[in-house]
Amino acid sequence: MIDRLLGRAELKERIAELEEEKRHLERRAEAEEERRSDAVADRQRAEERVNELEHRIESLEERLSRAEDEEASVEFRRVSDARGPRLSDVLDRFRAVESDDPEGLLTAFVPSDDAVPTSVSEWFGDRTRLVRRAAPAVVLADDSGAVSAAIAPPIEPAPFDRWADSFRLEEAWFRPTGRFALAVVRSDTFALGTYEAGERVAFEGFTSDVKEAHSKGGFSQGRFERRREGQIDDHLKKANRELAAVADADDIDRVIVVGERSVLGEAREHADVTDVSDATGKPAAALEDAFRDFWTARIHAI
Repeated sequence: MIDRLLGRAELKERIAELEEEKRHLERRAEAEEERRSDAVADRQRAEERVNELEHRIESLEERLSRAEDEEASVEFRRVSDARGPRLSDVLDRFRAVESDDPEGLLTAFVPSDDAVPTSVSEWFGDRTRLVRRAAPAVVLADDSGAVSAAIAPPIEPAPFDRWADSFRLEEAWFRPTGRFALAVVRSDTFALGTYEAGERVAFEGFTSDVKEAHSKGGFSQGRFERRREGQIDDHLKKANRELAAVADADDIDRVIVVGERSVLGEAREHADVTDVSDATGKPAAALEDAFRDFWTARIHAI
């Protein structure tokens, strides 16, 4: 009663409210301080992780730099192309190499950069990367280190590797042998030659009227492209009939087809060997260029 009369009750209530507000603010301050501590700890952990990653990146960059320097320091001693009499001479030189050791000379066909035989990688060591770059290739080496080369053959054999007393270099891999057909297939040009060894004994060819690419856009372009594709299809059907006929001939040992990558797909059905060629011009000229390019071998001195 006296507290209420003197106004002390209201003051006590106000004091209690303020004390409760104070305790609330203290709890908030403590929570904020805890969050701040957690934030500082998180930041420290993040900084430590950043430093760790920076060190790993620096380490990987150093390894990459060393690898690039090592690769740059290992190069082919010489790269050259050979065909005709020149290629025959090169092959004969390798064939003349003999070893008294029945396992003194290594020959291997490496079909791709991810198919290097163990015998090759063990012998070439760091230079195996050059073998991968030369693939597909017939790889030659001798146990004295005097011979070290890779030759890209026009006709790829089945993969093999062997140590023997002589190199294995079959003529049919590198030079035109027997009776065979070689054809050039382009979207508007077809040429077919029949050969006995390196001499052409028969020829036929034709061109088709195929419109040039259209670039105006819109409906007109779509109609134009459909017409152009139809012309190309008609041309390829005619070419494939010719290829089917020669593939079925009893006196043809093999059929080789070269030409534009985009049109070689259908021709593979009738071919023993296919390859991309940029030979252009009239059929006879295109065939001559394609024959010369196909029977050219690239020689890498490792």
